[in-house]
Amino acid sequence: MANTQVIYTMEAWPKTEEEPEKRQYTIGMVPKVADIQYFHVAREGAEEAGRDLGLNILFEGPTIADASKQVDVIRQLMDRGVDALAVSANDPELLVPVLREARAQGIRVVTWDADVAPEARELFVNMVDPELLGRHLLDTLARFTGEQGEFAVLTGQISAANQTEWLHWIRVQQQEHYPGMELVEVAVTDDDPHRAYEEAVRLLQTYPHLAGLIGPASVAPPAAAQAVKEAGLAGKVKVLGLSTPRLMQEYLRDGSAQMITLWSPKKLGYLTVALVKLLLEGETPYDGQYIDHVGQIRVNGDVVIMGEPLDFTAENVSQYDF
Repeated sequence: MANTQVIYTMEAWPKTEEEPEKRQYTIGMVPKVADIQYFHVAREGAEEAGRDLGLNILFEGPTIADASKQVDVIRQLMDRGVDALAVSANDPELLVPVLREARAQGIRVVTWDADVAPEARELFVNMVDPELLGRHLLDTLARFTGEQGEFAVLTGQISAANQTEWLHWIRVQQQEHYPGMELVEVAVTDDDPHRAYEEAVRLLQTYPHLAGLIGPASVAPPAAAQAVKEAGLAGKVKVLGLSTPRLMQEYLRDGSAQMITLWSPKKLGYLTVALVKLLLEGETPYDGQYIDHVGQIRVNGDVVIMGEPLDFTAENVSQYDF
């Protein structure tokens, strides 16, 4: 008589008292604003992690980068019974009351991309070290301008903690190392592509001797590059900052922008979800820990740093697809 082998799928495997069926956690993930490519790519990573790790991901954000509208989204997610919230904050203080309320209800709270006051969350998942990034952006501009000339910054939400920190280190690096350079204005875009373009056009008209534009918000470098291109200033006014290769490849290739710096937003979304799962299962991330699909992370207290920034130029931008 032939041997008969019984094969159980994960769903069919008989449960014992020692093997209770695990519940599926639901994570509410809130970007600064829903409809920009940076957060679309982060969503891809978050949802991939959800599939890999057996989690339900609700990725929902406001239509504009506004803290009060984020509060509305967070409350809606709380009403839907999420087990955890992961928020990229538009304001470090205005979100504190609602996040503290969520924690009081037993909801685990982390921030990612942009932080809030530490008492309102358990972990902040940061992309890169903010000092390293801010100094690097100014170093890059200095290299392209010969360490001379006026420059302006096109920031996102002026209240966002990540924008504030990067701008601080841009200023420090200029003051410490580049006396021949002058920051003439910080223009606010509110993470809106149209406003970023209008501000770039205005800056080019207001400062005819402008040597460079830094955009530390993902919508700003493509808007600045387009304005520079239309003004016939490609190569004369240097454009760099933080954006995705997909948005910037045309401008890098035609010389309207010189260099773009970023990390993988997809990895950031994946990492955030993976770390939330650890917290929900009673584990704490540790320095040097390896996270599948991400790599080794750095942990300093309640801050996790994903890795080092990447630079994209005309020579290597085609190697990246995000």
